[in-house]
Amino acid sequence: MSDVRTHRVRLTLLLVLAILVLGSDCLPAAAQLSTSGVVDLDGHSANPFLNANGKIVVLLFIRTDCPISNRYTPTIQEMSAHFAKQAEFFLVYPIRSESAEQIRKHLKEYGYKLPALRDPELQLVHAAQAKVTPEAAVFSADSRLLYHGRIDDWYADFGRARPAPTTHELYTAVEAAIAGKPVAMAAVPAVGCFLPEKP
Repeated sequence: MSDVRTHRVRLTLLLVLAILVLGSDCLPAAAQLSTSGVVDLDGHSANPFLNANGKIVVLLFIRTDCPISNRYTPTIQEMSAHFAKQAEFFLVYPIRSESAEQIRKHLKEYGYKLPALRDPELQLVHAAQAKVTPEAAVFSADSRLLYHGRIDDWYADFGRARPAPTTHELYTAVEAAIAGKPVAMAAVPAVGCFLPEKP
């Protein structure tokens, strides 16, 4: 057995032993997040945490038929452009019945330029603890969930919107994450169209 192969075997054995002794906490956060059922619009496996190149990851859960998430399109576009150098934004479509073609049509209709992912097994939904659309989740560069919840307080309740938002939770959370500071509010309930709890 070559020295290189011997070294690899030893490293593998050490990793297995560490997992057995310490549990999953010793693994990098990205390795603990299951994304095996997450795909791009061409049906290829996609992992936003590995594709972010060390940036903050922002997941935005939307659906084609949710009027509230559709109204947030300009806000999402503006914020993703503002933080483009420090954070990677992804649109996540978690409704199984929405086809890739429907999603492409939705992206074109609303002028989205962001990468879009399908999450029919709700793996990203569960990782982000999302309940409705639109809802956002901010992950650190090492894939720790820092914030999940509403984008802002524009909607006080379903069907009841303010003239303009007075708080901007997602913007504040992304700013803090980029600066390496604690996010003041780690979770704020969102108002929108409910997501299924199971695929």
